[in-house]
Amino acid sequence: GVILIVLMLEATRRVLGPALPIICGAFIAYVFLGPYLPDVVAFKGATLSRFISQITMDTQGIYGVPLHVSATVVFLFVMFGTMLDRAGGGAFFTRLAISGLGQYRGGAAKAAVVSSALSGMVSGSSIANVVTTGTFTIPLMKRLGYPATKAAAIEVASSVNGQLAPPVMGAAAFIIAEYVNVPYVEVAKAAAIPAFASYIALLWITHIEACKLGLRGLPKKELPKFFVELKNGLHYLIPLAVLIWELVVEMHSAELSVFRAIIVLAIIMVLQPVAIAKVHDADLWAAFKFGIKNTLNSMAAGANNMAGVALATASAGIIVGCVSLGLGQQITSFVEALSMGNIFLMILITAVASLLLGMGLPTTANYIIMASLTAPVIVTLATGLTLHGQEIAIPLIAAHLFCLYFGILADDTPPVGLAAYAGAAIAKANPISVGVQGFLYDIRTAIIPVFFLFNSDILLIGIESLPVSLMIFAMTGLGMVAVSSAIQGWLIDKVNILERLILVAATVVLMFPALISGYVLPYEQRWWGYLVGIALFGIAFLSQKVRYGAKKKNTAAAAETDEELAVS
Repeated sequence: GVILIVLMLEATRRVLGPALPIICGAFIAYVFLGPYLPDVVAFKGATLSRFISQITMDTQGIYGVPLHVSATVVFLFVMFGTMLDRAGGGAFFTRLAISGLGQYRGGAAKAAVVSSALSGMVSGSSIANVVTTGTFTIPLMKRLGYPATKAAAIEVASSVNGQLAPPVMGAAAFIIAEYVNVPYVEVAKAAAIPAFASYIALLWITHIEACKLGLRGLPKKELPKFFVELKNGLHYLIPLAVLIWELVVEMHSAELSVFRAIIVLAIIMVLQPVAIAKVHDADLWAAFKFGIKNTLNSMAAGANNMAGVALATASAGIIVGCVSLGLGQQITSFVEALSMGNIFLMILITAVASLLLGMGLPTTANYIIMASLTAPVIVTLATGLTLHGQEIAIPLIAAHLFCLYFGILADDTPPVGLAAYAGAAIAKANPISVGVQGFLYDIRTAIIPVFFLFNSDILLIGIESLPVSLMIFAMTGLGMVAVSSAIQGWLIDKVNILERLILVAATVVLMFPALISGYVLPYEQRWWGYLVGIALFGIAFLSQKVRYGAKKKNTAAAAETDEELAVS
């Protein structure tokens, strides 16, 4: 058992760096040194025999839920994403996004957001997403006039959010399903509105930046033809369609669904070069051999990409094992004492701790640690919390998604945001500046989990009606646009302090309508609170419209006067 732990931590160090082994070492040291520490942090400790049996032979240890899920489910999804990218799916998504959005103001940046969302849905990796789509979109954004830092930051922010986009969402989503004991489809359903509302806000931010910089879209003649690109890459959508059909319609397990999607994708990868060779009258046998070789190489690359996830979940299992030895109760009590029993302070502590841990840990390991230590405490502290006499219960899945969100945001949090370093390298920009700018763009993503903790409607918990779901999505999206405008200081034009405050108020009401409706209507009719949020947003918009119209009129009058003077 000792040899297993030592070798595994060394393997983790080689693949992921020293941060995770050091944190694991600290937990191990705490287990054995606990009895000798001051009373405030003292722990009864454990014998070597009990420690080894817990860590190496118990389901709450190395061979626990996270490693089981990564070996059975995540492995297949990582392979699927890698194979799709190697087949040309990543480039297809990027070209499709450029052809559809490139002609609009700041179109290259909008295309970067959409292509990263499409790629992120299947890759589940921030860094892989940046490298795949960013090599094309970042230089394109720079050519259109975006500064290198902002071009890289937009790509990084959209790639980081790719881990939140269903149907794949990265490794942690499958572990959430096991921890919360719900089908994976329920996790994807809960994550859908927050993920896509976040992308709507990022599209709006790219538009704001284009307006500030006075940028235009790409000339139409330089753009690839949308329907030509769609026709040429339509076969890349077949495996995705199979995956979604198996998950949502057939209601099969995640493993079986992605397995069948991989089979379909492998057939396409083998036959694709044969079809191309047929069209160009090339050697069919050589094309067939190339298809076989490319398919096998992509599977090998998928297995190689899995090493980081597997070692992260295995090493995180050591921490889970230490926590289950009784250390968890000690740390939980300490964290609860630190928050002084205040749910909002507890949320802040969890968010900051997730960001700090995520600077050196992969998202999956970060999520496992924070979910083990803080998710139950958040749910417990919320017990008894009321609004207008109604109890607000925080669902367990909301607490787990909260930990996941802030763990993912660490990928672009300076000074160690790995995705920011990847984007900066492509853009030839300063990685710290890219990280800071990317984090400013991602504040909108940090706001969503705070609201869905208290408003589970955003997670569609208990909501089956499609019209109601669409209304919640629209209001959440509008709330994200409002807060993005408030943070960026721009709506139609530069906002003043009063308009900024109105936009913040609109965000709060749109994301948590019960705060308003509960005062004038029964709590169950909180939908009417949305009307107040829409009205507040409308006031800010009309104020901007009037001011912008007057400004435009004055500018036109001044230009006319200058022209008259020039003539005279």
